[in-house]
Amino acid sequence: MITGDIIADSQKYLMNTYTRQPLVLIKGRGMMVFDGSGREYYDYVAGVATNNLGHCHPRVVVALQKQAQRLMHISNHYHNEPQINLAKMLAKHSFADKAFFCNSGAEAIEGAIKLARRYGREVLHQDRYEIITMRGSFHGRTMGALAATAQEKFHKGFEPLVPGFKFVPFNDIDAVEHAVNGHTCAVLVEPVQGEGGVNVPSDTYLKELRRICDRHGLLLMLDEIQTGMGRTGKLFAYEHSGTAPDVMALAKGLGAGLAIGALVASEKAAQAFTPGSHGSTFGGNPLACAAAIASLEAILEDNIIIQSVEHLSRHFMHGLGALKRAYPFIKEVRGQGLLIGVELDIEGKDIVTACLKEGFLINCTMEKVLRFMPPLIVSEEEIDLLLEALDKVFKKR
Repeated sequence: MITGDIIADSQKYLMNTYTRQPLVLIKGRGMMVFDGSGREYYDYVAGVATNNLGHCHPRVVVALQKQAQRLMHISNHYHNEPQINLAKMLAKHSFADKAFFCNSGAEAIEGAIKLARRYGREVLHQDRYEIITMRGSFHGRTMGALAATAQEKFHKGFEPLVPGFKFVPFNDIDAVEHAVNGHTCAVLVEPVQGEGGVNVPSDTYLKELRRICDRHGLLLMLDEIQTGMGRTGKLFAYEHSGTAPDVMALAKGLGAGLAIGALVASEKAAQAFTPGSHGSTFGGNPLACAAAIASLEAILEDNIIIQSVEHLSRHFMHGLGALKRAYPFIKEVRGQGLLIGVELDIEGKDIVTACLKEGFLINCTMEKVLRFMPPLIVSEEEIDLLLEALDKVFKKR
């Protein structure tokens, strides 16, 4: 089937929920993806920070093949070993004591919302249900996650929203202090806002949030769906601050391309869930957990993957800084690890299209922020090729 026919069928049979590039991808290996004609593209989107190990990492592929021959799904009415082993690994390598598995980041956030509300009422025995979130945040598109997302453009047409959320400016500790009241049960925040424009807070932000939560008896909940699994140069972004949350939502890079989400929590927070209080039919199925175990093992055992992120980030930011000095329409270069944003004075969609023609997949968010989220296996040479392509594209602006 030729590309035009495939795209026509896409438009005919799929709901119109995405603005897609006119590109049909059929294969991926490492940093590269390929279309039906065999043309290759460097992937700096990585499934929106999902393919942290690149495409079709051999360790993950083999783990999936082996597990698919044994057991792909079993009800959570029974125990399954991959789910238990993954929970044990996450507990060993994070602040958490317990895990709940689901299928996506939005589901993990829904679980966090339910956990926080139940904690306020069943553990604290108070009428606490309100959650403070940050303007510019993005937590998902299901109804609870949407209500927690403090960007009005995503709310339009879906009102009335789920109540119980209060929005304050990102990176503003005083605003959080003033927002706390007798109904507050938790603070939910991204360590780095991804969809909101790659916004990086001050070094002390999470510590100050921790202090507020401790003083008022609130849960500190982190959305590490985009920042987790080595993306920022640590396994989890909260490690940069030396401050542990009570609850953390994971997805994206956890499954190295396979759909899985996780809600992990301290024993104190996790006690709010009891049998029947939450669930997921496909959550924690053996196949998804096998992929996540293989992905986590690869990241942990090959220390160079995480250790190289900081070096690669400096190299990338240095090159982007040189472009900023050369092109006045670049306002700012910012980011942490290999989650990097370039804010422009102009809309970025045409630059995304031009880069596609040059053989590079990049992303634009908030209309004017180019967002780069390459697999963590990217090399300096591959970064330099992108910088050259950006220079070529920018010269035509």
